[in-house]
Amino acid sequence: MNVKFQTLGDEALLINFEQKIDEQINGQVHLLTQGLEEKRIAGVKYLTPAYCSLVIAFDKKQISFEQLVSLTNSLLDTSNVSTFQLRKLYIPVCYDRLFALDMQEVVSQTKLTASEIVKAHTAHPFKTYMIGFLPGFPYLGKLPKELECVRKANPRLKIPKGAVGLAGLQTGIYPQESPGGWQIIGNTPVDLVGQDGNNSFLFKVGDEISFYSISKSKYESILEGQKNGSFNWKNVYE
Repeated sequence: MNVKFQTLGDEALLINFEQKIDEQINGQVHLLTQGLEEKRIAGVKYLTPAYCSLVIAFDKKQISFEQLVSLTNSLLDTSNVSTFQLRKLYIPVCYDRLFALDMQEVVSQTKLTASEIVKAHTAHPFKTYMIGFLPGFPYLGKLPKELECVRKANPRLKIPKGAVGLAGLQTGIYPQESPGGWQIIGNTPVDLVGQDGNNSFLFKVGDEISFYSISKSKYESILEGQKNGSFNWKNVYE
């Protein structure tokens, strides 16, 4: 396995796998992350997995860079790591024109109709490769080739919370109102933050996300259900 270790400041270890977007490589990142979490290594402060890399922040008073590299190397043999626990989540999206701010631009780029775009976006699940650029923002992929489109030439200053967008061969959801340049094709009423009362994020790396289309009235019903506590979160996890 081609893995490189390097320092990232005084108290972080950067582990680089082969630099490309690949499900198998990303799976190794997730397995390593899980293995480190299971070890509960003293001095490790937090882990930040990405497409093909992992950053480990640590307290150098408790563990050295060399010790952390040695421990991490022992986990790179996946036989020392339990099988990655896959979660499947089901996310409703309203693709109504009110929410599909860039649907016509995506139609123009892909040469598909709006209904064909929705059908392709809901046809199969996507993997959560990483979380960022906003806290809780999931990078999901890969999109089918026919949905590939470039980011907006002039990013918006304000994209609504819950907006579902496309960029390259990725799709993602804005967990809060934010500037951004992804092509917006719909909106989910499901809150990506704080559903358990602890301000935690809905998605974790490795999650399998399936989208399904809902009407505007259903969208409003789910929003109201979250406000009054009647929304059944089991629908997301089943």
